[in-house]
Amino acid sequence: MWRIIDLGNLAGAYATRLLAESGHDVIRVEPAGGDAVRRTGPFLGDVPDLEQGAFHHFLNAGKRSVSINPDTPEGWPLFLELVQTADAVVTSQRLPVDDEDTKADLVWTDIEEVQDELCAYARSGLLSLTGQREGRPMLMGGHIIYLAAGIQAAVGTAAALHVRRITGQGQRVRVSMQDCLETFVEQAMVEYTFSGTRTERRGNRGTITAISGALPCKDGHWVVSQINRPGRWEKFAEWVGDADLMGDPSLSSDDVQREKKDFIMDRVLAWSRQFTKSEIVEEGQRRRFPSSPVSTPLDLARDPQLKARGYLTETEDPRFGGIPFPLGTVARVRGQEMKPAPTLGQHNAEILGELGCSDAQRRALAETGAL
Repeated sequence: MWRIIDLGNLAGAYATRLLAESGHDVIRVEPAGGDAVRRTGPFLGDVPDLEQGAFHHFLNAGKRSVSINPDTPEGWPLFLELVQTADAVVTSQRLPVDDEDTKADLVWTDIEEVQDELCAYARSGLLSLTGQREGRPMLMGGHIIYLAAGIQAAVGTAAALHVRRITGQGQRVRVSMQDCLETFVEQAMVEYTFSGTRTERRGNRGTITAISGALPCKDGHWVVSQINRPGRWEKFAEWVGDADLMGDPSLSSDDVQREKKDFIMDRVLAWSRQFTKSEIVEEGQRRRFPSSPVSTPLDLARDPQLKARGYLTETEDPRFGGIPFPLGTVARVRGQEMKPAPTLGQHNAEILGELGCSDAQRRALAETGAL
């Protein structure tokens, strides 16, 4: 088990959340007044509270919290002492730490965060692909760009720790959030390079596959993605039962499907409105057509499959009682227990005790503002 110091914002906090799921000892270092992750809404009960932010509860689960203020004369050497006990540091802060301040085998991961989420999304090319065809481009929600960068940072840190185990040497890992975003546009760039086809916004309809998209139904939306293979078109047209689709044999051709994709999807849209999400998706899967419900957050919180697989576990909140909590894929696979997100500075005494600080020394540090 590695000890990892977490000084990241949303991206770094997600990277270290994944490392905590793997069983590592992750120590989140925060200022005494809390950090940006704790201040990121939404909040349980819709009341801003450092201990009730939804992002804090998810991203900081499984970690320990210590409140150290490295900007004070007493806090900086204390922080460096903590770093000396670590195997890795994950940060999005620019800290004046020199090589002589750290061990030779320390893995140090720097996440180069963007200054503005929307501008970064636009610069990456993603904004040109999301939104309605004839309308304005639309941004994906949920701070997805930070979580995407967090995955890359977690993989980079884990890889560097693996190399350290083999060679005994530490490494500097640098993760650019802008670069991470641009990887999502690689397929569109490759498509243009090889065929000259420009990927365009199509709103709720797919671009790469002719028969694909999110379509309305009785209680929301569902998604279908039909890959044209020999004999599949006839089976799909039979399922939809639309006379215009079944009566045109040319539609079995991939080229014709691409040419008439809007006509096909309009007919499928009219047909799908008569079913619920579960009805149409279950039948589609029975017929082996890739299909899925468009789940809302409430759907996911109630999803029997997520509960049966152990991804969602019931946890007790002192204010709200039993609530479903996402354990995480890595933790579920490894059978790792994920403790609730810590309160601010919850582990000060424990962690400073590991550094050899007595209770009297800890109280003195608190009086100086170092804690």
